[in-house]
Amino acid sequence: MAGKHNAASSDDGDRITTDAAPSRVAEGRVESLRRLAHRIAGGEQVVPPVLLTGQARREHVRSTLREDHAARIEQRSYGAREKFDALAGDFFKFFRGTALLFYRDMVGQDSHMPTVMALGDVHPENFGIMPDVNGAPIFGVNDFDETIYAPFTWDLKRGAVGFWIAARQVAGMKRKKRRKLVVAFITGYLDAMQAYAERATEKNDAYRMDNSPEVIRRLFREAWEERREWLWDDYLKPSGRGFRPDDELQPLSSEIGTFQKAVKRLAKAKGIDVPDRAGELRVKDVCVRHGQGTASLGLPRYYVLIEGPSKDATDDLIIEFKRARRSALDGLTPPSDFHAGDKAERILHGQTVQLAHGDVFYGAVEIDGESFMTRERAPFRDDIDLGELSGKTWKAYARVCGAALAQSHALSDDLGEIDYDVEPAIVAAASPRDLFIADIVRFTEEAADRLKSDHAFFREDHANAAFDRVDMIFL
Repeated sequence: MAGKHNAASSDDGDRITTDAAPSRVAEGRVESLRRLAHRIAGGEQVVPPVLLTGQARREHVRSTLREDHAARIEQRSYGAREKFDALAGDFFKFFRGTALLFYRDMVGQDSHMPTVMALGDVHPENFGIMPDVNGAPIFGVNDFDETIYAPFTWDLKRGAVGFWIAARQVAGMKRKKRRKLVVAFITGYLDAMQAYAERATEKNDAYRMDNSPEVIRRLFREAWEERREWLWDDYLKPSGRGFRPDDELQPLSSEIGTFQKAVKRLAKAKGIDVPDRAGELRVKDVCVRHGQGTASLGLPRYYVLIEGPSKDATDDLIIEFKRARRSALDGLTPPSDFHAGDKAERILHGQTVQLAHGDVFYGAVEIDGESFMTRERAPFRDDIDLGELSGKTWKAYARVCGAALAQSHALSDDLGEIDYDVEPAIVAAASPRDLFIADIVRFTEEAADRLKSDHAFFREDHANAAFDRVDMIFL
């Protein structure tokens, strides 16, 4: 695909490349932190990264971000520079784009808590509208890149910090209101989990237009767009025969054959009974999609145009192929008997568990030796506009996100590997409830304050070109 190096050239001569295998130095850090996770979970008294301060903390932040982006830095990817600029200019984007830094502060923690198929990157913009197995819109968790088996509290803590930072950044909320917002998120989760413990309806529940709270029904209404207008306004050439080139879409028509084979492998692997709306799964065109996402900026992302049944470009489908990486939580969670797989297979497993009625094109496929996850792009795939939320609707949105997360966790023993009844175990672990909520709130404030200091370190280092190179060892 785009040659044997799995790269696509951008207009300015830079190359968007896949992340190569980690260096020996990076691999050593991964393994040492894996051992640290086991030692902490086993009760040993050690000094984890969360306790570092001053210059030691600055260097930890610097080395972690260099390691996480090593291949992109070494390849001088335009997307890497774009990502670092974005992280420097926005604290919420810094939080979103540095999951590895966040979770290294949690290494080995919460080993006494029940394990679930965790999302891994919960925050207010990783919930949204997406197509279900029949192509109809539903609301739920929508980003599975970091999914892994982990204590349920890891998702709750990441989500609580996400709401805390977003509410300050977007809405300017004071601490008192942010505490109430975090409580709403956790309460929404615990109330839903209690209901699933009593009624076991998690496999049948789905947030649709007809049964969602008003804040979500509004999102359904705003997200809806006719497929024809969506295709022609955002993607297609005037002829309708392929992708139009612009600053976001870079046609790669020479790779149609490569992706046609990949689509066939995907259909075979998933046993897809091709839906009527997918025609014969014929690939019309391929493009590279630039500048999308936060954590994944600089990693290759391809859109594949599938001819619809009408063959007049009014009902074509778009399947996204996104390069899969190791989860940011890998090697950091407490030891577990449950394994989700590697790279795209791990992501597929997480989606299969957490989104019971999900997109039929969600899958995993290998192209030229690289692992890619797949999913359908849709006219109504959309996230909330946080800037449009009022104080009241922020709380309503936090509650429904907590409930949606609870549903995805509750499926861990139905569709995942968990071999015990998850819901009552979580309810018991979160008791007494007031103490549990207070602990999460305290964790949230401490983590957000620490990340604010980390962001200041990062901005200063970025201004001094610290991320133009990877860590070097001179012997």
